[in-house]
Amino acid sequence: MSRSCITALLLWLTALVLPAHAEQKLQVGHYDIHYSALPSTFISPSVAQTYGIQRSRYLALVNIVVMDMRQANGVQIPVEINGIATNLLEARFKLKFREIKEGQSVYYIAQLPYRDSEEIHFHLSIKHQNELNTKLNFSQQFFND
Repeated sequence: MSRSCITALLLWLTALVLPAHAEQKLQVGHYDIHYSALPSTFISPSVAQTYGIQRSRYLALVNIVVMDMRQANGVQIPVEINGIATNLLEARFKLKFREIKEGQSVYYIAQLPYRDSEEIHFHLSIKHQNELNTKLNFSQQFFND
């Protein structure tokens, strides 16, 4: 399977687990920041192996894509992302994002541990040159499958 097909499959799988009624996107000026967090077991074993993603009932996957909407249909752009995840007990986990480039596609993934029924709060800082410098905060509850 080609890398483009695998990328499309990964993004499609991510879209499947998002709530149907709510797009997870933050709009900042002419940038759209798409984000999702899901159990790593939602990713197929072959896609996980290709991208070095560890699958486990206790590991989540965070996916971030930033698009510059000044161009038709938007263009995915490279960014600098730093962040932490916290649980309700305020335990902190530093997120280490990896950049994945496939042709014109650029996205960022990080993994973190969780426990069944745990709600995780994400606090991210996203920068692109001198044009974008924003915070992204969101929460996601995770369940073991």
